[in-house]
Amino acid sequence: MSENDDKPAFTGKALKVYNRMLERVVKRLNEVERKSWDSLHEAVEEAVEFENGLEELTREEVDLLAAYVRRDVSHLMHFVGETGEGVGEWLRLDLALIEHQLLDLLFSVADKTRLDTLELDHKLHHQPGQYISGEIATAGVLRCVACGHMLCLVETSHIEPCEACGSHYFERVTARWPHEPEVSGDTAD
Repeated sequence: MSENDDKPAFTGKALKVYNRMLERVVKRLNEVERKSWDSLHEAVEEAVEFENGLEELTREEVDLLAAYVRRDVSHLMHFVGETGEGVGEWLRLDLALIEHQLLDLLFSVADKTRLDTLELDHKLHHQPGQYISGEIATAGVLRCVACGHMLCLVETSHIEPCEACGSHYFERVTARWPHEPEVSGDTAD
């Protein structure tokens, strides 16, 4: 049995429904004066009710897509809140590919046993903000946690296993987030 046998098989409409849900959530969040986790939750619930009413997908599929939308939007809210940067910086589509080509080369010569150990550790300690192949995610750059290979999603897509090493685990790459404190050097007088 493969690792993805227990993952839901989405119909072809899933990407369209994810985008529609995301649009409804973003529209709703833009209408509220103060964005909070409660307003995010309410917006997602409204989008879920709307999609369940359309009956294009099963309730289980809509609930899973809602979890993906919650993950992506909450990640974006954290990023914007901590950095003050906008959506363009969060997506970071073009810079990530260029900046990490060297990392891809370095990881290609890394100890395979060590990478396998890191992947196993990640499987055992999967965090909600991380991405697993088979899931759906909005546009942006994801990095394989096993080998560092970059996966560029230019639109809402199903996450495929890493084409470099076959791993199923990814994390979103955003510039300067989580916030790393700036290091200021003291100069001697």
